[in-house]
Amino acid sequence: MVSRGIRGAITLENNSKEEIKSATVELVNEIIKENDIKIEDISFAIFTTTSDINADFPAKYAREFCNFKYVPMMCYYEMDVADSLKMCLRALVCVNTDKKQDEIKHIYLKEAKKLRKDL
Repeated sequence: MVSRGIRGAITLENNSKEEIKSATVELVNEIIKENDIKIEDISFAIFTTTSDINADFPAKYAREFCNFKYVPMMCYYEMDVADSLKMCLRALVCVNTDKKQDEIKHIYLKEAKKLRKDL
């Protein structure tokens, strides 16, 4: 097994606890489903948000609603680059897997699909 990073992103309509919860759970569940991940194979997860999202921590909802109880997690802000996508929550999930790098499915939802048109 090797360690592989899986990226994902989703946009929110509003900066609210409920929307952060909904977006986090949707994104994490899609990453897990599309990559056939067992929770115990996750090394760690990093969540970032654009500076316009600050109503709550995405990791809180991954822990509570996605069974990430024992997964080490951190939350950060993204760089505030001019003309970049706003209201965006991003994830980097590091997993131990036998999959090759080109077999990993990175997940981009809603307006975040613009970030990686190549995928």
